[in-house]
Amino acid sequence: MLQRQINRMRQLANHGPGRSNDVTDLLPEELLLADQQVEVVKRAAHLVGKRLASCMQGPLSSDMEKRLRKLALMSLSMAMADCLKDMESESSLRRTLEMGCCAEGSLAQSLAEFEINMERDVLVPLNKLSEEDLPAILKHRKQLQKLLTDLNNVKTRLSQAQKNMSAAQGGSIIGTPAKLESLKEEEEELRRRVEQSKDDYLCDLYHFGTKENEYKNYFIRLLELQAEYHRKSLAQLTDALGELRDTMKESAPAHQSPAEVYGVPLATHLDRFGCEIAAPISACVRMLLIHGMQEEGLFRLAAGASILKKLKASLGAGARDLAEFINEPHAVAGALKSYLRELPEPLMTSELFDDWMRAASIKEPEKRQESFREVCAKLPPENYNNLRFLIKFLAKLGEHQEVNKMTPSNIAIVLGPNLLWAKSDGDPSMLDMASASPILVVSVVEGLISCSAEVFPGDVDFGVTEESPVSPPEASTPQISSTLPKMDSANLPSSPTSLSSTINTEIDDEAPNDAQEPLAIKAAPLKMLPPSDESTQGEASPSMARKVKRPAPLRPSMPPPIQPRGSMIGEPPSDELQNPRPVPRRNIGGSLKVPNQPPPQPPAPKVANVKPEAGDGDPSRKTPPRPLPRNRIQSTDN
Repeated sequence: MLQRQINRMRQLANHGPGRSNDVTDLLPEELLLADQQVEVVKRAAHLVGKRLASCMQGPLSSDMEKRLRKLALMSLSMAMADCLKDMESESSLRRTLEMGCCAEGSLAQSLAEFEINMERDVLVPLNKLSEEDLPAILKHRKQLQKLLTDLNNVKTRLSQAQKNMSAAQGGSIIGTPAKLESLKEEEEELRRRVEQSKDDYLCDLYHFGTKENEYKNYFIRLLELQAEYHRKSLAQLTDALGELRDTMKESAPAHQSPAEVYGVPLATHLDRFGCEIAAPISACVRMLLIHGMQEEGLFRLAAGASILKKLKASLGAGARDLAEFINEPHAVAGALKSYLRELPEPLMTSELFDDWMRAASIKEPEKRQESFREVCAKLPPENYNNLRFLIKFLAKLGEHQEVNKMTPSNIAIVLGPNLLWAKSDGDPSMLDMASASPILVVSVVEGLISCSAEVFPGDVDFGVTEESPVSPPEASTPQISSTLPKMDSANLPSSPTSLSSTINTEIDDEAPNDAQEPLAIKAAPLKMLPPSDESTQGEASPSMARKVKRPAPLRPSMPPPIQPRGSMIGEPPSDELQNPRPVPRRNIGGSLKVPNQPPPQPPAPKVANVKPEAGDGDPSRKTPPRPLPRNRIQSTDN
């Protein structure tokens, strides 16, 4: 095979003038461009048809019903239809899904029609062009090229045979004329076939040139079908959305989302809710006036993140009653701070930031108050009303500073940065001012709270009554100690039993005199506990509103006598029993070490020479006490 290709290259190199080596040598000038474009058009039709087929969502060469079942839009429409079965018939969500189901079904129908038309008008002609028409033209060209090559080979062999015949003129070469005749006949046959193939190829090129406008129309038709499909889909979606909006306006109630309360301008919020005071400010202030004025660290202590998030969502949904959060005053205060902080423009406005700073820098109180009034007059009406409402509330909060520990200064520290800040706008000087402004802002807010009556004259109707301070329960509950008798240390009994009886007797004696008091004390004997036990503090009667501490009984001045163990009745105790030697205690802390020697035995009592009574055993036969193990410590009670 390789040798044949080498020989063909030699033959082509040896071709002389007047010999055609390529198909282009046989074509006229007007067909040269068509010859070059056949391969290009074939590749373009093949690639476009392949990508276009991949864009089809339905199966190719299928009818409308089968194609619709395979479309994703139709699957979406059927899924929406299945969801409608379990929903309430009058639900707005059901109506929305129902209209969405119809819209998606219409879009699927339009898409199926578009794909059928595109397959018929564009995809099938492109595939026929790239797989049948143009390959046939290229096949004719290839045949013509092969015939030209064979004709040139025959011509080369015929020329070589003629040279050999001329060189052998005096000799006798048998068969040379016959070979020449055979080569000439072969050359004539090839010339005839070349002419015939050339005519076929030229006819194909002329036909290809006339079909160029038809090929362009395939791509134009594709764009037209796409434009028609999208226009139709847009019209369907527009109609569905218009009908859906009209239905929602007629039936669905107005719903405020959290974004329409938090993070929107104050004027926009007031217009949407139709009120003078912002909903979060009024709701939180009313709740705090009733249940939060006595709360220590209000606006300073943070609430739980989940409670605060829930409260903000409730306020964002338009809730005005915060009874659910009656036990969460810090969360209510945090929601109010968050609303002020998330305003796009501070409540005291950034445009008047310099005016507020100048007013706060005035030393004289009268002039400072007058300057505050002048700056407040420059505020927009909605900002002035809400600021007056809030400052009046903060002034009331400061009146309870003995209980809630929130002085005007403390309130200004935690709320000032949420009421006023400067606009930086990337200016370095403004950034420096903003970094130094918190101290000045605190002085501004503190001054407004301190002189709220002068800056904002008149009273504000909060719509609620302020929470009255609750009197401590100890003031209304009598102490048990006041009913117990006073005893001197000289009159104390010598034993706990006598002390208990003395107290009971005196309580019984005083009971008729105190019969009109609401507290009744039972004359039950008091149970005396060891002096070191903390449970000596008594409890009040169950009828009392609150448990109070009972005074501990006084300790006796003399310790009780020690009764020796094992001593006989009537025998005086020995000196060792009267003055027992202390037993060393084990260390409580640290590691417990086993003593090297066993603990000492308690002294044995002296047995009197008394005859045993009837029924008693012989004392001499009593077994002596067994020594304890070395790792055990003997208790003094055994």
